[in-house]
Amino acid sequence: MSSVLYDSPGPLARRRELVGSIVGVLILLGLVGLGLWYAAQRGVFDADRWDVLYDPPKNQTAANVWRSLLVQGLGATLRAAVFAAPLALFLGLLLALWRTARLRWLRVPAIAAIELFRGLPVLLMMFFGFLALGMPAFQAVVFGLVIYNMAIFAEILRAGLASLPKGQAEAAYAVGLTRSQTLMSVLLPQAVRTMMPSLIAQLVVLLKDSSLGFIIGYAELLKSIQNNSQYFGPQYLVALFTVGASIYLVVNLSLSWLARWLERRTSRTSAPARDAEMVAMQASGSGIVSADT
Repeated sequence: MSSVLYDSPGPLARRRELVGSIVGVLILLGLVGLGLWYAAQRGVFDADRWDVLYDPPKNQTAANVWRSLLVQGLGATLRAAVFAAPLALFLGLLLALWRTARLRWLRVPAIAAIELFRGLPVLLMMFFGFLALGMPAFQAVVFGLVIYNMAIFAEILRAGLASLPKGQAEAAYAVGLTRSQTLMSVLLPQAVRTMMPSLIAQLVVLLKDSSLGFIIGYAELLKSIQNNSQYFGPQYLVALFTVGASIYLVVNLSLSWLARWLERRTSRTSAPARDAEMVAMQASGSGIVSADT
Protein backbone atom coordinates (compact mmCIF):
# COMPACT_ATOMS: atom_id res chain seq x y z
CA MET A 1 0.00 0.00 0.00
CA SER A 2 1.28 3.45 -0.84
CA SER A 3 0.21 7.01 -0.31
CA VAL A 4 0.85 10.32 -2.02
CA LEU A 5 3.91 11.03 0.10
CA TYR A 6 5.23 7.52 0.65
CA ASP A 7 5.70 4.47 -1.56
CA SER A 8 5.94 1.07 0.05
CA PRO A 9 9.44 -0.41 -0.27
CA GLY A 10 10.00 -3.05 -2.89
CA PRO A 11 11.67 -6.43 -2.42
CA LEU A 12 15.19 -5.02 -2.72
CA ALA A 13 14.54 -2.23 -0.24
CA ARG A 14 12.91 -4.64 2.23
CA ARG A 15 15.91 -6.96 1.94
CA ARG A 16 18.27 -4.07 2.62
CA GLU A 17 16.22 -3.02 5.64
CA LEU A 18 16.31 -6.57 6.99
CA VAL A 19 20.07 -6.84 6.51
CA GLY A 20 20.60 -3.42 8.10
CA SER A 21 18.44 -4.36 11.09
CA ILE A 22 20.32 -7.63 11.61
CA VAL A 23 23.70 -5.90 11.36
CA GLY A 24 22.56 -3.18 13.77
CA VAL A 25 21.34 -5.75 16.32
CA LEU A 26 24.59 -7.73 16.03
CA ILE A 27 26.67 -4.58 16.55
CA LEU A 28 24.57 -3.62 19.58
CA LEU A 29 24.87 -7.12 21.06
CA GLY A 30 28.61 -7.04 20.41
CA LEU A 31 28.99 -3.75 22.25
CA VAL A 32 26.92 -5.03 25.18
CA GLY A 33 28.97 -8.22 25.27
CA LEU A 34 32.21 -6.23 25.16
CA GLY A 35 31.02 -4.08 28.04
CA LEU A 36 30.05 -7.13 30.10
CA TRP A 37 33.38 -8.80 29.37
CA TYR A 38 35.27 -5.68 30.41
CA ALA A 39 33.23 -5.45 33.62
CA ALA A 40 33.83 -9.13 34.36
CA GLN A 41 37.58 -8.69 33.89
CA ARG A 42 37.52 -5.97 36.53
CA GLY A 43 35.63 -8.19 38.96
CA VAL A 44 32.40 -6.21 38.84
CA PHE A 45 30.27 -9.38 39.00
CA ASP A 46 32.11 -10.94 41.93
CA ALA A 47 29.82 -11.81 44.83
CA ASP A 48 31.79 -9.70 47.30
CA ARG A 49 31.02 -6.60 45.19
CA TRP A 50 27.24 -7.11 45.58
CA ASP A 51 26.82 -8.44 49.12
CA VAL A 52 26.12 -4.91 50.34
CA LEU A 53 22.58 -5.46 49.04
CA TYR A 54 21.88 -8.64 51.03
CA ASP A 55 24.66 -9.04 53.63
CA PRO A 56 26.41 -5.71 54.14
CA PRO A 57 29.57 -5.38 56.25
CA LYS A 58 30.22 -3.18 59.32
CA ASN A 59 27.44 -4.76 61.39
CA GLN A 60 24.73 -3.35 59.12
CA THR A 61 21.72 -5.20 57.78
CA ALA A 62 20.28 -5.29 54.30
CA ALA A 63 17.16 -3.63 55.69
CA ASN A 64 19.25 -0.62 56.71
CA VAL A 65 20.74 -0.30 53.22
CA TRP A 66 17.42 -0.65 51.43
CA ARG A 67 15.73 1.70 53.89
CA SER A 68 18.34 4.37 53.19
CA LEU A 69 17.81 3.97 49.43
CA LEU A 70 14.04 3.52 49.19
CA VAL A 71 12.65 5.31 52.22
CA GLN A 72 15.16 8.09 52.78
CA GLY A 73 16.65 8.57 49.30
CA LEU A 74 13.67 7.91 47.06
CA GLY A 75 11.35 9.45 49.63
CA ALA A 76 13.34 12.70 49.55
CA THR A 77 13.37 12.67 45.75
CA LEU A 78 9.61 12.19 45.56
CA ARG A 79 9.01 14.77 48.30
CA ALA A 80 10.86 17.44 46.33
CA ALA A 81 8.98 16.52 43.15
CA VAL A 82 5.60 16.46 44.92
CA PHE A 83 6.15 19.96 46.29
CA ALA A 84 7.70 21.39 43.12
CA ALA A 85 5.37 19.94 40.47
CA PRO A 86 2.06 21.56 41.57
CA LEU A 87 3.75 24.91 42.16
CA ALA A 88 5.47 24.80 38.77
CA LEU A 89 2.22 23.81 37.04
CA PHE A 90 0.23 26.57 38.75
CA LEU A 91 2.80 29.28 38.05
CA GLY A 92 3.27 27.97 34.51
CA LEU A 93 -0.47 28.25 33.95
CA LEU A 94 -0.44 31.84 35.20
CA LEU A 95 2.49 32.67 32.92
CA ALA A 96 0.79 31.04 29.93
CA LEU A 97 -2.42 33.03 30.51
CA TRP A 98 -0.39 36.18 31.12
CA ARG A 99 1.45 35.69 27.84
CA THR A 100 -1.86 35.41 25.94
CA ALA A 101 -2.92 38.90 27.05
CA ARG A 102 -4.15 41.07 24.21
CA LEU A 103 -2.12 44.15 25.16
CA ARG A 104 1.51 43.97 24.10
CA TRP A 105 2.81 45.84 27.14
CA LEU A 106 1.23 43.16 29.31
CA ARG A 107 2.65 40.25 27.29
CA VAL A 108 6.26 41.49 27.20
CA PRO A 109 7.06 40.91 30.91
CA ALA A 110 5.66 37.38 30.73
CA ILE A 111 7.66 36.61 27.59
CA ALA A 112 10.81 38.02 29.22
CA ALA A 113 10.29 35.93 32.36
CA ILE A 114 9.67 32.74 30.40
CA GLU A 115 12.70 33.20 28.16
CA LEU A 116 14.91 34.14 31.12
CA PHE A 117 14.01 31.18 33.31
CA ARG A 118 14.09 28.74 30.39
CA GLY A 119 17.67 29.74 29.67
CA LEU A 120 18.96 29.35 33.23
CA PRO A 121 20.26 25.95 34.42
CA VAL A 122 18.30 24.26 37.18
CA LEU A 123 21.45 23.83 39.27
CA LEU A 124 22.18 27.57 39.07
CA MET A 125 18.72 28.29 40.47
CA MET A 126 19.32 25.81 43.29
CA PHE A 127 22.64 27.44 44.11
CA PHE A 128 20.99 30.86 44.03
CA GLY A 129 18.35 29.76 46.51
CA PHE A 130 20.87 27.95 48.70
CA LEU A 131 23.69 30.51 48.73
CA ALA A 132 22.17 33.88 47.86
CA LEU A 133 18.78 33.49 49.56
CA GLY A 134 20.00 31.30 52.41
CA MET A 135 17.37 28.63 51.91
CA PRO A 136 17.71 25.15 53.43
CA ALA A 137 18.69 22.43 50.97
CA PHE A 138 15.14 21.14 50.48
CA GLN A 139 13.69 24.59 49.84
CA ALA A 140 16.55 25.44 47.47
CA VAL A 141 15.91 22.27 45.44
CA VAL A 142 12.18 23.02 45.22
CA PHE A 143 12.95 26.64 44.33
CA GLY A 144 15.22 25.67 41.45
CA LEU A 145 12.80 23.07 40.12
CA VAL A 146 9.84 25.46 40.28
CA ILE A 147 11.58 28.43 38.66
CA TYR A 148 12.86 26.43 35.70
CA ASN A 149 9.91 24.13 35.11
CA MET A 150 7.22 26.79 35.42
CA ALA A 151 8.70 28.42 32.30
CA ILE A 152 8.66 25.08 30.45
CA PHE A 153 5.07 24.35 31.53
CA ALA A 154 4.07 27.85 30.41
CA GLU A 155 5.47 27.21 26.93
CA ILE A 156 3.77 23.81 26.74
CA LEU A 157 0.40 25.28 27.69
CA ARG A 158 0.88 28.24 25.36
CA ALA A 159 1.59 25.85 22.51
CA GLY A 160 -1.56 23.93 23.38
CA LEU A 161 -3.63 27.11 23.32
CA ALA A 162 -2.05 28.20 20.03
CA SER A 163 -2.83 24.83 18.42
CA LEU A 164 -6.59 25.20 18.93
CA PRO A 165 -8.69 26.44 16.00
CA LYS A 166 -9.61 30.10 16.17
CA GLY A 167 -13.23 29.12 15.72
CA GLN A 168 -13.28 27.79 19.28
CA ALA A 169 -12.77 31.25 20.75
CA GLU A 170 -14.99 32.93 18.16
CA ALA A 171 -17.85 30.55 18.93
CA ALA A 172 -17.46 31.21 22.66
CA TYR A 173 -17.52 34.96 22.13
CA ALA A 174 -20.56 34.56 19.88
CA VAL A 175 -22.60 32.98 22.67
CA GLY A 176 -21.67 35.79 25.07
CA LEU A 177 -18.73 34.36 27.03
CA THR A 178 -16.10 36.77 28.27
CA ARG A 179 -12.41 36.31 27.52
CA SER A 180 -11.68 34.82 30.94
CA GLN A 181 -14.66 32.46 30.66
CA THR A 182 -13.52 31.44 27.19
CA LEU A 183 -10.01 30.70 28.39
CA MET A 184 -11.00 28.79 31.52
CA SER A 185 -14.07 26.94 30.22
CA VAL A 186 -13.36 26.34 26.53
CA LEU A 187 -9.73 26.76 25.52
CA LEU A 188 -7.68 25.75 28.54
CA PRO A 189 -9.31 22.33 29.13
CA GLN A 190 -8.69 21.41 25.49
CA ALA A 191 -5.10 22.68 25.62
CA VAL A 192 -4.37 20.67 28.77
CA ARG A 193 -5.87 17.53 27.25
CA THR A 194 -3.91 18.01 24.03
CA MET A 195 -0.61 18.65 25.78
CA MET A 196 -1.04 16.11 28.58
CA PRO A 197 1.71 13.76 27.28
CA SER A 198 4.14 16.67 27.06
CA LEU A 199 3.21 17.86 30.54
CA ILE A 200 3.82 14.42 32.05
CA ALA A 201 7.06 14.08 30.10
CA GLN A 202 8.21 17.34 31.67
CA LEU A 203 7.23 15.97 35.09
CA VAL A 204 9.64 13.10 34.40
CA VAL A 205 12.35 15.67 33.67
CA LEU A 206 11.48 17.49 36.90
CA LEU A 207 11.80 14.28 38.87
CA LYS A 208 15.18 13.50 37.32
CA ASP A 209 16.43 17.05 37.88
CA SER A 210 15.82 16.62 41.61
CA SER A 211 18.98 14.46 41.63
CA LEU A 212 20.98 17.68 41.20
CA GLY A 213 20.12 18.47 44.79
CA PHE A 214 22.87 16.20 46.04
CA ILE A 215 25.39 18.88 44.99
CA ILE A 216 24.03 21.27 47.62
CA GLY A 217 23.71 18.51 50.23
CA TYR A 218 20.07 17.51 49.82
CA ALA A 219 19.78 13.86 50.90
CA GLU A 220 17.88 12.52 47.90
CA LEU A 221 18.42 9.16 46.17
CA LEU A 222 21.75 10.00 44.52
CA LYS A 223 23.07 11.44 47.78
CA SER A 224 22.00 8.25 49.60
CA ILE A 225 23.94 6.18 47.06
CA GLN A 226 26.98 8.37 47.57
CA ASN A 227 26.71 8.14 51.37
CA ASN A 228 26.40 4.35 51.26
CA SER A 229 29.39 4.00 48.94
CA GLN A 230 31.50 6.23 51.17
CA TYR A 231 30.50 4.29 54.27
CA PHE A 232 30.83 0.74 52.92
CA GLY A 233 33.62 1.37 50.45
CA PRO A 234 34.06 2.27 46.75
CA GLN A 235 33.97 -1.41 45.73
CA TYR A 236 30.19 -1.28 46.15
CA LEU A 237 29.66 1.68 43.82
CA VAL A 238 28.50 -0.43 40.88
CA ALA A 239 25.95 -2.36 42.94
CA LEU A 240 24.55 0.77 44.58
CA PHE A 241 24.42 2.75 41.34
CA THR A 242 22.74 -0.18 39.58
CA VAL A 243 20.02 -0.19 42.23
CA GLY A 244 19.66 3.57 42.01
CA ALA A 245 19.42 3.51 38.21
CA SER A 246 16.81 0.76 38.42
CA ILE A 247 14.74 2.81 40.86
CA TYR A 248 14.88 5.85 38.58
CA LEU A 249 13.91 3.70 35.59
CA VAL A 250 10.91 2.17 37.38
CA VAL A 251 9.60 5.56 38.51
CA ASN A 252 10.19 7.36 35.20
CA LEU A 253 8.87 4.52 33.06
CA SER A 254 5.78 4.42 35.25
CA LEU A 255 5.22 8.12 34.56
CA SER A 256 5.79 7.54 30.85
CA TRP A 257 3.26 4.71 30.89
CA LEU A 258 0.82 7.05 32.64
CA ALA A 259 1.34 9.61 29.88
CA ARG A 260 0.57 7.04 27.17
CA TRP A 261 -2.49 5.81 29.07
CA LEU A 262 -3.82 9.33 29.47
CA GLU A 263 -3.20 10.04 25.79
CA ARG A 264 -5.19 6.97 24.75
CA ARG A 265 -7.95 7.72 27.23
CA THR A 266 -8.31 11.36 26.23
CA SER A 267 -8.27 10.45 22.54
CA ARG A 268 -11.12 7.98 23.11
CA THR A 269 -13.16 10.39 25.19
CA SER A 270 -12.60 13.38 22.90
CA ALA A 271 -13.70 11.56 19.74
CA PRO A 272 -17.37 11.16 20.83
CA ALA A 273 -17.39 14.78 21.97
CA ARG A 274 -16.19 15.92 18.54
CA ASP A 275 -18.83 13.76 16.85
CA ALA A 276 -21.54 15.18 19.09
CA GLU A 277 -20.32 18.69 18.35
CA MET A 278 -20.48 18.06 14.60
CA VAL A 279 -24.00 16.65 14.90
CA ALA A 280 -25.09 19.67 16.93
CA MET A 281 -23.58 22.05 14.39
CA GLN A 282 -25.29 20.24 11.52
CA ALA A 283 -28.58 20.27 13.37
CA SER A 284 -28.31 23.96 14.19
CA GLY A 285 -27.36 24.69 10.59
CA SER A 286 -30.38 22.81 9.24
CA GLY A 287 -32.59 24.64 11.71
CA ILE A 288 -31.32 27.98 10.52
CA VAL A 289 -31.93 27.01 6.91
CA SER A 290 -35.47 25.83 7.58
CA ALA A 291 -36.25 28.99 9.54
CA ASP A 292 -35.04 31.14 6.68
CA THR A 293 -37.08 29.27 4.15
